[in-house]
Amino acid sequence: MDERQEQFDALLAGYVAGTLAEPARLLVRSHLDLSPVNRGFVRDLEATCGSMLEGVAPMPLDNRDAMLAAIFDTPLGERIAAPPVPPRGTRLPAALADFIGKDIADLPWKTKLPGLREYKVAEMDGCTASLLWIRAGMAMPTHTHHGTELTLVVEGGFSDGEGHYVRGDVAYADDDVDHRPVADEGEDCICFAVTEGSLRLTGPIGRFFAPFLRG
Repeated sequence: MDERQEQFDALLAGYVAGTLAEPARLLVRSHLDLSPVNRGFVRDLEATCGSMLEGVAPMPLDNRDAMLAAIFDTPLGERIAAPPVPPRGTRLPAALADFIGKDIADLPWKTKLPGLREYKVAEMDGCTASLLWIRAGMAMPTHTHHGTELTLVVEGGFSDGEGHYVRGDVAYADDDVDHRPVADEGEDCICFAVTEGSLRLTGPIGRFFAPFLRG
């Protein structure tokens, strides 16, 4: 088993265990919506965890009444709102469509560079989650990361020297990876990226464009 597969298996295990940050959980759910390859693996992990829980003795709940009172006393504005209704026939994976409530063409995309647009989905749990729309054939600036980056391909595909990724695939990068993603020819590439930490541009052209990529 290569290192990338080990990293991805650890990601799936974290998803089953509930230890991932919420944006990373959303990315994994979206991956499972698009690709059947790992659904069986996740089901097996869930079954194994369920069997282990059956053998765990129940623990008493302390201050049950106080906890319930705190929940019901929470002001309406601070309670978790119901998710927006996703559009019918969306091009997004179901989990991501449920979270955003809009389809790709209806999002307020922001141009970051010629041929690169971004829609910031959320900032939570120390992560930034964004949709990226990259023109077919366009090369992104060479960069590495202070932290980790997970990228799910929603449409099209890209290559980065580490591999070739198409719809449903997830690319993993950290501070050991210095790469230059290039969108496939013939079709724009739309990705859902979750980053923990900051991106660091390493090429001379990338450093020139760095101010435009912030924010």
